[in-house]
Amino acid sequence: MSGVNLVSKRLQIVICLVLSTMFNSAGFAADETLLERGTYLMDGIAACGNCHTPKNPDASDVEGMAYAGSFVIESPNFKAYAPNITMDIETGIGSWSDEEIIRSIRDGLRPDGTLIGPPMPSPVYALMSDRDVEAIVAYLRTVEPVNNVVPKTVFNITLPTSYGPPVTTVTDVSKDDPIAYGRYLTYTLGHCFDCHTPLEENGYNFDRIGESGRVFDNIFGLGFTTVSLNITPHKQYGLGEWSDKEIKRAMQEGVSRNGRSLVRAMPFPNYQNVSEEDMNAIVAYLRSMKPLPAD
Repeated sequence: MSGVNLVSKRLQIVICLVLSTMFNSAGFAADETLLERGTYLMDGIAACGNCHTPKNPDASDVEGMAYAGSFVIESPNFKAYAPNITMDIETGIGSWSDEEIIRSIRDGLRPDGTLIGPPMPSPVYALMSDRDVEAIVAYLRTVEPVNNVVPKTVFNITLPTSYGPPVTTVTDVSKDDPIAYGRYLTYTLGHCFDCHTPLEENGYNFDRIGESGRVFDNIFGLGFTTVSLNITPHKQYGLGEWSDKEIKRAMQEGVSRNGRSLVRAMPFPNYQNVSEEDMNAIVAYLRSMKPLPAD
């Protein structure tokens, strides 16, 4: 994926999703603190530890290394090492200001101005609301520091200097619109389509969002290969014939419609913490998508 296509990805996502942020915060608990919201997101749909915590061969987290990085993600475009995002001053982000952490999440820029690059999904995190990104920072401030030096990511592509103009203000998406809120949960916070959209020679094919079919060799360095599933409502190839309960079970328990265990690459334990209201919104959004492949 060229630097131009990385920028194009950011711009297309902003164009497609910006309307979904033009709602007020109605529907959110007025007494929910930032830390409570951040804990809910990090333990749930955001699931940042799925990449930022190293794994054992059985895909379980290495004890005592939460968010300490070194998790390897390989593709033809890069060999990425998830960075240490604990509060360690020397090897983590303990010396970063809140504003610098927010900038790294939504703009993909380190404090020194360099681009973090993929697979960090900053092009979709750019649509993360001010409240939610601040809540995630509040959570990260509670993470125990772990001194862990992480190798630098090696890219086989040319990175742009930025993904576009700096993110300024992003308002909450109202829960009163379950499809819009489900889109926000799925597309932005969960960045599900990073894996469930075909990646072609020139980047993501935005005409085939959710169609999937991507092959992940030795995914996350765990020793197995997997193919991401079609999560559009196509009746034959996607989720069109699945019940709401079956979709939720696949996400939260890692069990397919036919009872087959799904590869432990998705953060199923995190998704078990997603509220029933939010799961309903996610399902509503998935059902609203264009069925792919087109008949």
